[in-house]
Amino acid sequence: MPKRDYVKTARPQAKSRKKAPAKAPFPWLVLSVTAGLVFVFGWFLWTINQQEPVATKPQPAAVVKDELPERPTEEPYQYIRELENREVVVEVRELESRGPFQMQCASFRSEQQADAMRAQIAFAGFSSTIRRTEGSNGVWYRVVLGPYDSRRQAEADRNRLRRNGINSCQIWNWN
Repeated sequence: MPKRDYVKTARPQAKSRKKAPAKAPFPWLVLSVTAGLVFVFGWFLWTINQQEPVATKPQPAAVVKDELPERPTEEPYQYIRELENREVVVEVRELESRGPFQMQCASFRSEQQADAMRAQIAFAGFSSTIRRTEGSNGVWYRVVLGPYDSRRQAEADRNRLRRNGINSCQIWNWN
């Protein structure tokens, strides 16, 4: 049996001519509505221009008296006299310090990552230490700044670190 090439064989095709797409009719309706609206708008403007302006009566100015009311001889409020000579006693207490604070900026499993974070903090202008801690879940390397005497000092340093792109710092009590 001879080999047949089915790809090259021509299929019987009916000679069909593609019809050209039908052209849309000219939008006479849209054109006439638009022209009508433009005509009505122009007529409206012309009629407004032909009308006489309506004269408005000027409002009389409010009468302002130059006289002030009489000053009362007696002060109507008593608390003014009572508060003039009164002293206020304020008790000033020193707030107890809640202890020194530390700021932990990161905690890593590898010492190389902790050193990289410490270098980043050093470029920001702060000195930090790396603490190695062993727990039930393995060894951790914590990057810590401090101790700080007050939380306000720690907050100030954390804000400066945030301006340098280090946003992960947390403030804790010193343990």
